[in-house]
Amino acid sequence: MKELSKAAQGIRASTTMAIDAMFKQMRAEGQDVIGFAAGEPDFNTPDHIKKAACQAIEENYTRYTPAAGALDLRQAICMRMKADLDVDYSPEQVVVSSGAKHILYLALRVLVEPGDEVIIPTPGYVSYFELIKMVGGVPVPLPATEEEAFKHAPQKLEAVITPKTKAVIFNSPSNPTGMVYGREQLQALANVCVKHDLYIISDEIYYSLIYDGKPFVSMGTLGDEVKKRLILVNGVSKSYAMTGWRIGYGMAQSEVAKLMANYVSHSTGSPCAVSQRASLVGLTAKQDGVAEMCREYQARRDYMVSRINAMEGVSCLCPEGAFYILMNIKSLLGKWLGGVLIENDNDFAVAFLKESKVAVIPGEGFGAPGYIRWTYSASMENIKEGMDRLEAFLAG
Repeated sequence: MKELSKAAQGIRASTTMAIDAMFKQMRAEGQDVIGFAAGEPDFNTPDHIKKAACQAIEENYTRYTPAAGALDLRQAICMRMKADLDVDYSPEQVVVSSGAKHILYLALRVLVEPGDEVIIPTPGYVSYFELIKMVGGVPVPLPATEEEAFKHAPQKLEAVITPKTKAVIFNSPSNPTGMVYGREQLQALANVCVKHDLYIISDEIYYSLIYDGKPFVSMGTLGDEVKKRLILVNGVSKSYAMTGWRIGYGMAQSEVAKLMANYVSHSTGSPCAVSQRASLVGLTAKQDGVAEMCREYQARRDYMVSRINAMEGVSCLCPEGAFYILMNIKSLLGKWLGGVLIENDNDFAVAFLKESKVAVIPGEGFGAPGYIRWTYSASMENIKEGMDRLEAFLAG
């Protein structure tokens, strides 16, 4: 047999999905496990969205749509982004695809030549690294520390730019830190990108999940010089609890959007028609449910942060957005827990899952060794139980 693709063999499985798969296998075996691994809302998709999908099926709205997505959906996306983010795009500048992750892939596919460097502010989403490698690019981490509140300074960004740098990926609110950039911080970073003529991919999938009254600032509001280099990434998964519906969308200059749509036409053909109709209703209906979810997440966050910071050996910052907490376990390294010597965050995650039946994600895959990512997209009941199990696990 001839050798398989070296590029394919170089792609690692998602750390998040690997732990989540272990968790689901244990649950299928009847074990009393609690999951805090996958970044998936525990809320059900709202009824009016589900009804729209059923109606689409009844009306035989089940055929191919344009590769870039149905026109009415792209118009609705433009409307929602203008209303929520104050960004202006036209339907021909919008591409709809099979989830925000696929939009990220399409953006990189269009921008990156083999050998081009793409900067990833870290801690950062695990898939960014692998998506860049999938298109032949070179991921370049840009670290920020907990002491810096995981926010990246423009001078540090400038220091890692080389002649091979093609683009920078920003993610605010952040997975896994929950960090949110303010306008001045974001503008300073964007100015560096403009100065060096870099493309900007701004992953804003968590924009609706901001806490404590903090405003969200979209990269698309920072001026024409930024916008012409920009691909905005968003979708319905987090705001409307529609992860399995697989609808994401990207907004960019028309030439870039057209190229992204060309890739859709020759790969998936078009996004799922039924999911598009459901997403249309989600985007155009009243948004009360989004705000309600956000309030519930904030209550869960507050409880989880207070419990973690009251325990010996672990600590965390209070996230400003999204639904993740990055827990510092550095003081536990070199100690025994659950009958295991904890030499790194992966050891902690595996021991915690086996001993206490709680699934969490090691920070190493996010560029955050010595940390553990929790999600509070879980019921308050499960969060309380998870915190109790953590306390017992740490006590030995």
